Amino acid sequence: MMKMNKVLLSVAAVGMVGALAACGNSASSNQTVKVGVLQLIDQQALNAANKGFKEQLAKDGFKGSKVKFDNLNAQGDQGNLSSMSARLKSDKNTVKLAIATPAAQALLKADNKTPMVFTAVTDPKSAGLMSDPKKPDKNATGVTDMVDVKGQIDFTHQLFPKAKTIGLLYNAAEENSVVQIKIARQEIAKLGLKAVVKTAATTNDVQQAAETLASQADAIYIPTDNTAAAAMPTIGKVSAAKKVPVVTADATMVKLAGVATVGINYEDLGKQTAKLAVKIIKGKKVSDLAVQAPAKATLVTNSKRMAQFGVTKAQAEKAAKAVE
Repeated sequence: MMKMNKVLLSVAAVGMVGALAACGNSASSNQTVKVGVLQLIDQQALNAANKGFKEQLAKDGFKGSKVKFDNLNAQGDQGNLSSMSARLKSDKNTVKLAIATPAAQALLKADNKTPMVFTAVTDPKSAGLMSDPKKPDKNATGVTDMVDVKGQIDFTHQLFPKAKTIGLLYNAAEENSVVQIKIARQEIAKLGLKAVVKTAATTNDVQQAAETLASQADAIYIPTDNTAAAAMPTIGKVSAAKKVPVVTADATMVKLAGVATVGINYEDLGKQTAKLAVKIIKGKKVSDLAVQAPAKATLVTNSKRMAQFGVTKAQAEKAAKAVE
């Protein structure tokens, strides 16, 4: 009987150790979850992703005293990204959120011990955030903002069939944009059209680049580029003055300067990312959470711009349907 009691006690002890170990991988129900947020730059698409992320966390119960955010914005400065990443490492966060590719790269370089989720990252493998998006191996996962570039170039061609030269504007230092521009140039060539490319290293360079591009192109396509997105009002003014239409990669940019797009909604992207963060907070391993693509793309139009360039809602819907 004594032997049996010892066996039972041993089994119980093992069970308790296992339970405690499991608790060590997740946040306690009474523990305040700390979330360190690093955003590349202040622009509407990234702001929307940030907003969506926090709204979804609140919906999942992480609000009020149950969550504490440390919000940092690098304002597009690489030096800020480095110093802010170091600060977030020292803050001992439960999970980190990186908004845009450079922010994710900086956070991972500073700290690969704290789980990280990212949003608004186009190609996490090319950015060095993991070896395989299906099986993250560097303690980082998230939701990409990789749009259907081929479909968007086809959409542009459908909307403006007389356009023979398509202008492309982006920041060559942004890995996410480089990937998209490469695809865009290939697809423009397949359509028998000409591509003209201009780059802008900062928002201060956008106006001159856009004006030069508008003088050489019949229509302009803007990918999910953070520098261009931050300067969309400027691009909109150039588009109106030069009478050259702009097609953008996401809904936010359309509202500021574009005619239309079949693109993504960054607030939805942030919400989708938050759902991954919640799984991590509750104990899920990052390596078991594959990188996700945007849940959906929708047709978004700008009625003012469509009227300016003679595009009807019916034409936009037809063009969108043609590239589905």
